[in-house]
Amino acid sequence: MLAVKGISAPTAARRGFTAIELMSAIAIVCILLAIGIPSFASLIRSQRLTVASNMLFAAAGLARSEAVHRGRRVDLVPAGEHADWRDGWLVFVDENNNQRVDAGETVVRRYPAVDRDMRIIASFTDSKVQYVAFTGSGRTRTNASSQTAQSGNWRLELGDQSRKIVINFLGRPRVCNPDREPETC
Repeated sequence: MLAVKGISAPTAARRGFTAIELMSAIAIVCILLAIGIPSFASLIRSQRLTVASNMLFAAAGLARSEAVHRGRRVDLVPAGEHADWRDGWLVFVDENNNQRVDAGETVVRRYPAVDRDMRIIASFTDSKVQYVAFTGSGRTRTNASSQTAQSGNWRLELGDQSRKIVINFLGRPRVCNPDREPETC
């Protein structure tokens, strides 16, 4: 390229951004982040809630199938000493029907704790002790009577979102969203 004295190089040959262009780009990025971050946080809460409800649903299914497979009672109870479902939960063969893992009892599976901001509210037929017990037939039962079904639900809440795991009289668990289907959940 030839340069003529007194004439600067063409603008196409210059590299970089002007301060105004850079500030405009940063302003646009900031606006997009301000719009996107709240919905991203909501998406993360939704995913945490979905994972926790799916783990609890899977644990109920595992307890039921293990009870049928073994032909004996298998319990699903909260882990930890405070009967708080947020501390995780256990599926185990409860030999003495006390809803605690004692020496010699088989632990089928331990599930980890969930987000501390999550609330898990259990509401079952026998609500004195937090547990769901399945018999060898795959049905639930209470400690009061082997003929009385332990039905009810867990409600999981995180922020403004919630899920429910419902166990019917036959012992079948299902997951539903009380916000989307309030009449059937």
